[in-house]
Amino acid sequence: MPDIQTSNERTLRHEMWRRYNGDDWQAFDQLPPLVRQRVATHAYDAWSVNVLILWKHYKRTYGNTLRGQRALIRYLDYCERLERDAFAEHYTHQYGTMLPHDAACVSVLRNQAVT
Repeated sequence: MPDIQTSNERTLRHEMWRRYNGDDWQAFDQLPPLVRQRVATHAYDAWSVNVLILWKHYKRTYGNTLRGQRALIRYLDYCERLERDAFAEHYTHQYGTMLPHDAACVSVLRNQAVT
């Protein structure tokens, strides 16, 4: 895990989750393309080693199936909501006002293919 003192991580995630050690790029490359796409658009660094550990669990449960990939993506969406909620709550406590992104009622911006 990167040292918080030298990392550019400025969220509360290190208080919420445990980050597993490993090569993030190697872990990212082992994920199925659909999961890699979701990880790449996560609001924060999705910690690819953690996602790979989760994927291995989901793969044991569902097999290497689209259903398993979608279940993992739903879980990543849930985790992202928890992270954003914690950050927004901390921001409000620190500054006495809503996080501007939430005050504007906008969602996380993601790259979307235009057809």
